[in-house]
Amino acid sequence: MKIEALSYTFIEADGVKLHVATGGNGMPLVLLHGFPETHLAWRYVAPELTKKYKVVCPDLRGYGLSDKPKGDEKHTAYSKRTMAKDIYELMKKLGHEKFAIVGHDRGGLVGFRLALDYPEAVTHLLILDVIPTVNMWESLQGIFGVFGYHQFFLAQPFNFPEKILQASTKTFLDHTLNSWCKNPSALPADIRSEYLTALSNPESIHAICEDYRAGAFVDGGHDAEDRTAGKKINIPVSILWQDPKGMELPFDPLKTWQFWAPHATGKPINGGHLLPEEKPNEVIEAVSNLLEL
Repeated sequence: MKIEALSYTFIEADGVKLHVATGGNGMPLVLLHGFPETHLAWRYVAPELTKKYKVVCPDLRGYGLSDKPKGDEKHTAYSKRTMAKDIYELMKKLGHEKFAIVGHDRGGLVGFRLALDYPEAVTHLLILDVIPTVNMWESLQGIFGVFGYHQFFLAQPFNFPEKILQASTKTFLDHTLNSWCKNPSALPADIRSEYLTALSNPESIHAICEDYRAGAFVDGGHDAEDRTAGKKINIPVSILWQDPKGMELPFDPLKTWQFWAPHATGKPINGGHLLPEEKPNEVIEAVSNLLEL
């Protein structure tokens, strides 16, 4: 399946071949998807944004049709620092020295790392329903461990989660999508099938587990080092997150981000975790408002 108005190619960046969809003209804008999705998460958002911007939608390494390197002993192959370098090198190959980023979930963490590691390249940053890894692990306690169980499960040592996922990929994916999406019509059968296909091979399952192992054992350390060093993000930053609907979160999303980006603005959205798919109009509006700054 392809997204309307986008053209497709493969581009090698930082030693991996990335599956990339592009379209439109204007300010360069990278859209980075989350787990368990692919670039198809932007199918409602990207066509509209191509009317004003040069849109770049890659499958992150390990996801979709992009390369899936085998994990290394220290899990650095799937650290957000490594993934961020992929995107930085990709955009350079496309001829863009500066670009804006919209990142959802894991893609938001990659965008965050890009803004910290390549501040000269990132002009604007929109984060969708995620907080930095170091803050997430400091906040994930009590009953919220139930909702965040996948953070613990997928980070288990090789190849325990791999074997379980290979044995029951559809059950795991259905549970994840159903629990994260408040509007089932936002995930029609053909999209669910695409996500299942993308997740079903052993290389994809291993890559995703390595992504979460990196989240548990590498990414938080990088964040903590930058926090100690006092690094800040000084570009325009906006945050959207799902409205918890009466449930008291163990963190304040906006205040959490304002530690890193003191002038960040944001608000909750009445939807589930998969905001680009459930609430595309709100995401499009947030992108347009941010890029006017």
